[in-house]
Amino acid sequence: MWVFFLLLVPMACVPSPSRPLTRPCRHCCDHLEPPAAGSAHSQPPPASPAHYQAATEVHTIINMTILKGDKGDRGERGTLGKPGLEGTPGFRGPFGPKGSKGQAGAPGDACKTVHSSFSVGRRKALHSVDYYQPLVFDTVFVNLLGHFNMFKGKFYCSAPGVYYFNVNIHTWNFKETYLHLMHNAKEQVILYAQPSERSIMQSQSVLLDLAAGDEVWVRLYKRERENAVYSDDVDVYITFNGYLVAPGSH
Repeated sequence: MWVFFLLLVPMACVPSPSRPLTRPCRHCCDHLEPPAAGSAHSQPPPASPAHYQAATEVHTIINMTILKGDKGDRGERGTLGKPGLEGTPGFRGPFGPKGSKGQAGAPGDACKTVHSSFSVGRRKALHSVDYYQPLVFDTVFVNLLGHFNMFKGKFYCSAPGVYYFNVNIHTWNFKETYLHLMHNAKEQVILYAQPSERSIMQSQSVLLDLAAGDEVWVRLYKRERENAVYSDDVDVYITFNGYLVAPGSH
């Protein structure tokens, strides 16, 4: 600090060339009192110990580590925070060991396969009369479980479900052919041919949903005009076929 003051002494004593010197030059560190008379160069009084003490700053540093106390008791548990965002799915883990074989289940119902089918033919021609006639057949190709009654010309349903039926006839020259495939007492489909010089084979097919006890048969229309189907004793021109397609529950 004294070195800093000594460096400022020459600068303070040099008069400014632009201003006249009005009073004698003084050191910045000189005593406030003017120098004694007759003394050309007065020395400043020596600095007192209090002066040095005021110029020195003291910073106290306390080591807090030596003041650390013992660990306190654990506090009470705080309230549960809000759930965080859902994380990404992790990798699939390895397969576990194979488990032991379970116990055998109870026996199921026996598998029942339902069948019902028939195929019959007629070797005789048939002409219309004053009333409706069922078409009766005289030749059996298939009559599984005897569900088709040959004397009445009717199929009696014993296995409910969906059935396919087909009728084939041969027309008669210059005569009309007019028949219905019947479900019980209701007409389902018609088999018809107009009078012609040529006789032809005619066919009709249908699917019917039958319940147990239902009847399916072929009916020749009554005589209002000449109506007939052709056949002979040599070949079978008339056939009636049916079989179960899908068993039902009713």
